[in-house]
Amino acid sequence: MKAYLLLEDGTIFEGSAFGSHEEKIGEVVFNTSMTGYQEIFTDYSYAGQTLVMTYPMIGNYGINKEDVESAKPMIRGLVVREFCKGPSNWKSEMTIEDYLIKNNIMGIEGIDTRMLVKHLRDHGTMKGIITKSLDDKMELIAKLKGEAALAKSFTAQVSTPKPYVIPGKGPKIALMDFGVKLNIIRILQSYGCEITILPYDTSADTILKMNVDGIFLSNGPGDPQSLQVAVKNIKKLMQCKPIFGICMGHQLLALASGAQTYKLKYGHRGANHPVKDLMTNKVYMTSQNHGYSVDEETIDEQQFTVTHKNLNDGTVEGLRHKYLPVFSVQYHPEAAPGPQESRYLFDQFLNLMCSEREAV
Repeated sequence: MKAYLLLEDGTIFEGSAFGSHEEKIGEVVFNTSMTGYQEIFTDYSYAGQTLVMTYPMIGNYGINKEDVESAKPMIRGLVVREFCKGPSNWKSEMTIEDYLIKNNIMGIEGIDTRMLVKHLRDHGTMKGIITKSLDDKMELIAKLKGEAALAKSFTAQVSTPKPYVIPGKGPKIALMDFGVKLNIIRILQSYGCEITILPYDTSADTILKMNVDGIFLSNGPGDPQSLQVAVKNIKKLMQCKPIFGICMGHQLLALASGAQTYKLKYGHRGANHPVKDLMTNKVYMTSQNHGYSVDEETIDEQQFTVTHKNLNDGTVEGLRHKYLPVFSVQYHPEAAPGPQESRYLFDQFLNLMCSEREAV
């Protein structure tokens, strides 16, 4: 069935529909990863977004229940050059089309994704819709340009509605859930931590009464500046407990310290972003998924040190407080685009918690 990807600037890409036929508006973004599409689809950070995969064939190893980061896919739509109708992998349980149908997600294939990515790179990410008809093109464009076409924050939709505990005999961690990936929880479990997953708007006073050893600020979707309730709580918590933030958690920690964030033109989404650890001069290939960045010029140099930088564009990828046991990174050290070398950051968090507990 013929389908179209219509962007809010009026640009049209023609292809063929697959998956569900439910049309949804999404922010059209691209990811440069060659593999890992299951993890990408189910990352809460993609809530509200229509995803363009730059690798030419997607779905060749199918879908399984193990390699996911949440209970269901978060994307609004999927754009590919070609989807694989006959996956070949011993773990495969269904095709990518069956997966999209099951979760009411519409896809489009057969378009020039290279041209589309160049368009987004030149003009920036924008809203779009995958549709079967352009009969009401102008009406659709007006809808795409409307302020209410997409929410500014999806955090309330993806955060846990109530606290729950994952038992462990190690350090006790309060995890503020802005859309946490399952692999973050898996890694903290591998250290034996007792993890209490908390709603994103849990108050600082409530967390401090829990007598935890450390606080983890998770990844998540949307604009960090829309989460002022979390910023206020983090500002109080960073004076009291060791804190480690990833992605959205990194941005919220920066806002809590008085810095500002801004929207990137087309974001960082992929598994091949080089990041330099300025403390060791080592370079790591990292997995990234964010549309916002911390403005380096607004960082208080009396309080924070920039620890990591993106070698592609020089943006801030890590912060560490000079006097408090508080640090964060913009990228995803729980992912494994190659060697699992970035897990050293989890080691640092565990060491900080143990050091603080011994000092008490």
